[in-house]
Amino acid sequence: MRISKKAEYALRALTAMARHARKSWSIHELAAAERIPVKFLEQILLSLRRAGFLASKRGVGGGYILVRDAGEISVGDVIAVFDGPIAPVPCVNERGREGCSCPDPRTCPLRIMMTQVREEMAAALAERTIESLLRLSPGAADMAFDI
Repeated sequence: MRISKKAEYALRALTAMARHARKSWSIHELAAAERIPVKFLEQILLSLRRAGFLASKRGVGGGYILVRDAGEISVGDVIAVFDGPIAPVPCVNERGREGCSCPDPRTCPLRIMMTQVREEMAAALAERTIESLLRLSPGAADMAFDI
């Protein structure tokens, strides 16, 4: 299973923004820092703003700023904004848009196992946050001493 480029870039952008949590970021500045195409980043930041992770301000000194603490933004929530719920096979999607192609979904061993995998993966991504990503970043130890 792979996450989309949008979800990947969103996680990278949020992690970069969390390094300097009170800073307002212009799209161009963030795009250059994270090597994300500007037009693509514009769409991503709008989605993150609509999802309640960011606020934006127009004009001089404007840009995007985190409105939630990095420890409160789960990786799973960010991925869900762009990719929807985790579903290794279509029939385990919590929203149930696609039916199961097996003869009996109640006893299908693949569906049963993939449901467990989906739940474990969702739980793992829910407990990891943008703050968790920050701690994995090179130089994270240096950040602990910033005041």
